[in-house]
Amino acid sequence: MTDESSIEKGGRVQTRPVGIPDDEAELARMGYKQELKRDLTLLQNFGISFSIISVITGIPSLFLYGLNTGGPAVMTWGFVVVAFFTMLVGLAMGEVCSAHPTSGGPYFWAAMLSEPKDAPFASWVTGWFNLLGQVAVTAGISYACANFISTLATFNTNFVPEPRTTIGIYAAVLISQALINTFGVHLLKYINNVSIWWHAIGTTALVIAVLAAAPTHQSGKFVFQTFIDNTGVDGVGWSQRASPAYVVVIGILMAQYTLTGFDGSAHMTEETRNAAMSGSIGIIMAIGVSAVLGWFLILGLLFSIQDLDATVNSPTGEPVAQIFLDTVGEKGAIVLMVIVIGAMFFCGTFSITSNSRMMYAFARDGGIPGHKFFHKVSRESKSPIRTVWLACTLSFILALPSLGSSVAFSAVTSIATIGLYISYAIPIALRVVYRRRFERGPFHLGPFSYPVAITACVWIAYISIAFVLPQANPVDSQTLNYTIVAVGIVLTYCMGFWVLSARKWFTGPVKQITEEEAGVDSVEGMSSESAEPTPAEDEKRP
Repeated sequence: MTDESSIEKGGRVQTRPVGIPDDEAELARMGYKQELKRDLTLLQNFGISFSIISVITGIPSLFLYGLNTGGPAVMTWGFVVVAFFTMLVGLAMGEVCSAHPTSGGPYFWAAMLSEPKDAPFASWVTGWFNLLGQVAVTAGISYACANFISTLATFNTNFVPEPRTTIGIYAAVLISQALINTFGVHLLKYINNVSIWWHAIGTTALVIAVLAAAPTHQSGKFVFQTFIDNTGVDGVGWSQRASPAYVVVIGILMAQYTLTGFDGSAHMTEETRNAAMSGSIGIIMAIGVSAVLGWFLILGLLFSIQDLDATVNSPTGEPVAQIFLDTVGEKGAIVLMVIVIGAMFFCGTFSITSNSRMMYAFARDGGIPGHKFFHKVSRESKSPIRTVWLACTLSFILALPSLGSSVAFSAVTSIATIGLYISYAIPIALRVVYRRRFERGPFHLGPFSYPVAITACVWIAYISIAFVLPQANPVDSQTLNYTIVAVGIVLTYCMGFWVLSARKWFTGPVKQITEEEAGVDSVEGMSSESAEPTPAEDEKRP
């Protein structure tokens, strides 16, 4: 019996060792060894993205922004439009994910879909945008959790939340989530199962509770047709200074931020069984289920508003909390707030899980400073513990401007949305440009592949411009949308470092299997580390 057997893929004959499971063989085809523990099912892979999208996190955390920036009409119909285009993005991503199921996700796809000479640059840029988005989405989720904990603490007490208090709670939330990802790795799949049902049942129960208990309900005209512009700090909003269309454009941030983070399924493919199908289906299922639940949640909250002015100017600081108090009373509101906070905590925990896998994969290929330190995998848990703490540290730093900015939170959500979606767009666009090079996986769109991919890229280009625009009028140090600053810093570092240094040594995804065949031992012991660079590369890399 020979040691290898042949399989045909995309017209080429590939080889794999006999007896190796298909998932490991597929990973080997892409040049990687199985280092992470592969024990997630399709449901659990879906659960990662579903928990990160977490409509019960995104919608409540930006509900005030939505009411002030377009109001009920933009919130309601904007969510429908955004959900449609997000599904197209997810379908295009799912097709690429099926062809290349690896933890690197978008940055690995960019390298595989480019011309060989351009692959390192495409991978480098995509990786840094994805890293920015991953860090920002973790910051947005966990900071929202801290905000809602602060709000809950005001119920029937004299506690008054301050930015420094919220930052302290935020730090505690991040640390607790990091500890779960450090010492509770073996429990993550069980926590994931709890999270799925918590989100599904919790969202449904919340909406039914507020609708059933509300003394009165808003009219359909209010929910579906009312336009509100409270973007003017001095009373003059953007609809007067520019036009109502401008308010609509920036008003869809709540919807688009909510439907973000579904690349989590891709980043978990090296830990998922039947990854070439499960990752893609996980992405699409997460978007579809979240879209339905999200619209259900928005309608339930809007119909249950008792007094619009009192809700917008709630002493709690959170309109959703005021809706709870007005409908189910204080004791009921505490229960509903616990449901929301629990969902946010689960969401942040799995955001760090996904974030750390992306950083681990990028470090494995030498893409981040300190990659020699951060590409290690724990022997005991077979999990990238060091990147877990790196993700939390960077997320904490990104939220610090909230100490001196009134629009910092919406800026963080804009950064998350732009960073992640640009990293989604690059491999999708490359799949269009170099479509003859693309080898389809088991999940594909057939004749719809090309138009879906083009539409997805156009939509991402649109939102990338929309979400760097000023959100409050007039623009000053307190109301500056610093999204453009954060994106600019990352883009300057990314491009500058590439020109000055990285182009000389960064070669894109490092193929461990190839290196081992060449006599380089890429994994020490029983998969306790990631690939080490060759001596020549090691001298060049910082």
